[in-house]
Amino acid sequence: MALRKLSGDSDCKNGTCPTLWSTEDETTYLVQGFVVTDPDQLAQIGLPPGETVVRVPANVLEDYFRAQRN
Repeated sequence: MALRKLSGDSDCKNGTCPTLWSTEDETTYLVQGFVVTDPDQLAQIGLPPGETVVRVPANVLEDYFRAQRN
């Protein structure tokens, strides 16, 4: 299934920065970000097996939602 780039980090210098993607049918979103490894933060979330947490700059999501309102 093809992906569509929805929003990326405007401060990105190398093209492989945090990004928000949508699947072709827009039923699923993929978030590219930095893996969270802080044990205290992960303990607060209580992840089930098979899931992970990524850190994404606020501007990636803010830019996307701002574009949706216009």
